[in-house]
Amino acid sequence: MRGKQFSEEQIIGILKEAEAGVALGDLTRKHGICEGTYYRWKAKYGGLELSDAKRLRQLEQENTRLKRLLADAMLDKQILQETLRRF
Repeated sequence: MRGKQFSEEQIIGILKEAEAGVALGDLTRKHGICEGTYYRWKAKYGGLELSDAKRLRQLEQENTRLKRLLADAMLDKQILQETLRRF
């Protein structure tokens, strides 16, 4: 699987080109993406400004961190419960 090729700034720029009236076929050829990628980006970043996209990325990172903390806490709780059952 290929790594991330386009930055959020570039993606939002491409979406703004489409909003300006560039034909989808021309846009996808110009940037070397498929229509599925365009529609996926549009679903995620459609209507966002650059600052909104940066905030979205920060929230996703924070959400990932909190999920990891919750998983660790649940694992600790399970270990403690199993330890108490033995005694």
